[in-house]
This record gives sequence, C-alpha cells and structure tokens, in this order.
Amino acid sequence: MDELIGQITTVVRGMWKHRWVGLMVAWVVTVIGAVVVLAVPDKYEATARIFVDTQSILKPLMSGLAVQPNVEQQVVMLSRTLISRPNVEKLIRMADLDLGSKSKEAQEALIERLTKTLEIKNVGRDNLYVLSFRDPSPEKAKKVIQSLVSIFVESSLGDSRKDSDTAKKFIDEQIKTYVAKLEEAETRLKEFKVRNIELQTADGKDMAGQLGAVSAQLSQARLELREAENARDAAKRQLDAEKSQNANVTSRSLLQESALSISTPEIDSRIDAQKRNLDSLLQRFTEQHPDVASARRLIKELEDLKRKEVAELRKTAMANPAAASSNSLAYQELNRMLATSEVQVASLRARVGEYEARFNRARELMKVAPQIEAEFAQLNRDYDINKKNYNDLVARRESASLSGDLESAAGVADFRLIDPPRASANPVAPNRLLLMPLALIVALGAGLMVTFILSQVRAVFYDARAMSEGLGLPLLGVVTLVMGDGATLRRKTELKKFLGATAGLLLVFVAGMIALSLLSGRAG
Repeated sequence: MDELIGQITTVVRGMWKHRWVGLMVAWVVTVIGAVVVLAVPDKYEATARIFVDTQSILKPLMSGLAVQPNVEQQVVMLSRTLISRPNVEKLIRMADLDLGSKSKEAQEALIERLTKTLEIKNVGRDNLYVLSFRDPSPEKAKKVIQSLVSIFVESSLGDSRKDSDTAKKFIDEQIKTYVAKLEEAETRLKEFKVRNIELQTADGKDMAGQLGAVSAQLSQARLELREAENARDAAKRQLDAEKSQNANVTSRSLLQESALSISTPEIDSRIDAQKRNLDSLLQRFTEQHPDVASARRLIKELEDLKRKEVAELRKTAMANPAAASSNSLAYQELNRMLATSEVQVASLRARVGEYEARFNRARELMKVAPQIEAEFAQLNRDYDINKKNYNDLVARRESASLSGDLESAAGVADFRLIDPPRASANPVAPNRLLLMPLALIVALGAGLMVTFILSQVRAVFYDARAMSEGLGLPLLGVVTLVMGDGATLRRKTELKKFLGATAGLLLVFVAGMIALSLLSGRAG
C-alpha cells in the first residue's frame, strides 16, 4: 500500500511540475470547445401523430368465412420497415430535397442522413405512432414530415390485395394439379371396377361378406326346397287317400240319385237363368205368349240335356269308378295343390342350383380376393386423399377471394391524423447548456492528460529510494535543499498565479454559461 501511495505521489509531483502547460492546454481546448458548440447550427424538430384504427365491424361478421389478418402485427412491421431506401428516395423527391444535391455522392449522403434522423415511435399499446425529423430549417423539417405521413398512410398494407391475388393464383395452380390427379385416380378406379365387376355389390361387402351372404341364401333355398318337397309329398298322399275313399261314394251317388238331383254346374246354371227369365215373363205375359212358350221349351231341352249327361256319367261310373270320383271338389282342390307344389319345387330346385353355382364361384374368387381388395383399398385411399385436398383447396380459394373482397370493401385499417405535421418554434438541438460543461470537462481532462504525458516523458526522481530503484545503483548519500525566504516567496507567488489562472478559466466559463442561458431564455 505504501509503495502504491508513493507511486501516486511521484506521478502527482511530476504533473505539478508541468502545471502551466496543462493549464494552457485547458484554456485552449475550452476556447475551441466553446467555439465548436456555438458554431453547431440550430436544429428544429417537426412531428406528427397518427392513430391506426384496426377495428372493423366486418371482422366479426366475416369470422370463419374470410381470413382475418393480424393487422396490429402488420402495422408494426410497416412502421419498422417504412424507413427503407426506396421510401427515403421517394421522400426526397416529394419534399424537393434533391434540388440541392448535384452529385451522386451528395445524394447518397442525403439518403444516409435522412435514414439516420427520421424516427417512427410507437406510443403505448393503442396503435399511436409519432413521426419526427430534425433539420436546421423548420420549413424543410415540416415538409419532410408531411411527405412521410403521406407515404405511411398510402402504404397502409396496400400489398395485402396483391398478397391475396398471389395466394389465389397459387391455389388455382394447385387445384389444377389435383384435378389432374383426381381424373387419373378416377380412371384407374373405373378400370379396376370394370376389370373386377363381378366382385362388386350394391351394399359394398367384401368377398368374405359376399361368400357368407351367398351361403346363407343357399341354406335358405335348400330349406325352402325341402319344405316344398314335403308339402308336395303330403298333397300326393292326401290325393291318393281322397281318390280311394271317394271312388265308391261317387259311384253310388251317381246310381242312386235322380238325374235332376245330380249336380252339373254348367247346365244347372243355364237352367236357373232360364227359370228366372220365365218368372219375369209370367209376371208380364200369359201362358200363351210366344216368349213364355219359348222359355218353357228351352228349359225342357236343357233338362233333357242334363238327363243325357247324367246317363253318361252313370255309364262311366259303372265302367271306371276312379275317374268318376275325380269330379269331386275335394279331389279337384287337392289336385290343384299338388300341381302348385310341383311348380314350387321346380322353381326352388332352379334357385338352389343357381345359389350353388354362385357359392362355388365366390369360393373360387376368395383365392384372389385379398390381393384385389388390397388394390381396391389403395386406389380408394389415394382417391380420398386427393379429393380431400382438392375440397380443402377450393374452400381456401373461396376464403382468399372473400378476404380480398373484404379488404377492398372496408379496408383493413383506418389511418387517422391526430396531430398534423408542425415544426417547433424553438430549436431543440444542440443543447448548448449541456455541451458547454462537457467541453470544460474535456478541456480539464486534456490538460491533465498533457501534464501526465510530460511527467512521463521528462521523468524526475523526487526521493532517494525511487532514484536507487530506477537506476539500479547503490545510493551513497543525499544532499538536502534548504530554500531561503526569497525562494519560498517565489513559490507562493507562482502558486497564486496558477490558482488565479485556474479560477479565471472557471469564472470565464461560468460567465459564458450565464450569458448563454440568458440568450436562450430570450430566444424562447
């Protein structure tokens, strides 16, 4: 610690030796700094405030139908990218700033200066933006801000419609691609169905389901065939029994009954009709009327015809009793049932044969069914995926179209100018009251730095130990300087002069600051 304190003391004593040079440098730097600060031209600031209203009544109404862009995010991105080279060049042309730039280098410098000095700030979370620019000419600053406001409002997400058209164009190209894929998939599916048409069913069952269905139908047909055969056999047995039982009864009835009591359906119906006709004629005419006589004659002829037919039946019954019994109603009904049963049995046998053929064919097709079903499933899967993508693209195209129409109809955001562009009446820069103390601090630092450098360049030993350590030689003795009254007086006088010069620097600086403050107050 003592060694560090000793080094610091040595440096301070060396700097003190060159104090006048350091003070001179401080004066010079202070004067130069003051001149530079006073020479900096005044700058006026022009500002404008813009509010971006992103709320629209159509947004909730069109929710789910049209794409709702993130307007807040797009406005923030617009504000961050507004100060770009194309916009700055456009701003220079709109504000007529290029009139004084003759060379390309001057134009580049102007573009770079505007890019650095233009500012767009977002105030809070309410989409309120402040545009500001500083320039030595208040009118020029105001004109620049007016042009920047126009560019900001005109930009206002104007590319959203272009983006919507680009999206629709891209979706249309993708739809054309999927239409071609769908047509190709439909062609493959059609060829597959034509090639395997016998495997298709209306209910969409696979081969195992078809085989099971045919097997169930075959079993049902065989069951119905057995039932029909049993019914036919029962009808045959009943017919034979009825035939044997009624043979004798029929013969006796034909021999014992009178001719008129035996039933002959056709002749009996004709006789009954003539008798009813005769009754109606007798109600209107007498017995001698020709119509009545004709009716009685016709009835007598029909009765004679019936007797002849009964006589024939009796002869037949005597010769063949079984044939005679076939005319009974029970026999005729059983015979009809037997004929119906025979027809049904024949029909069911044909059905069983057809189902057996189908069953055998389906069992043969079962050998290749897994491969065919796998191929059909793959075709359906490809077709379903392409169709789903196609439907999604069509829906998205309609959504993009609605979004573009929504932006054209209502606009995405409403730009409102809260504060019009205006330039400050007083200069806002430079802040000379702040720069002058900084110039003094820099001047004092420069003076201290010069004294430190001179103390290191022209080093002097102030004690014996430092000299011995610095030279690396043994020290034999030390001679002490004893100052007289004249030397002491001179040192005090020099110290007073130095302090006075330093105080003069500070007093001049304070006076200058007071004068500058008064001038600034009058200008305000």
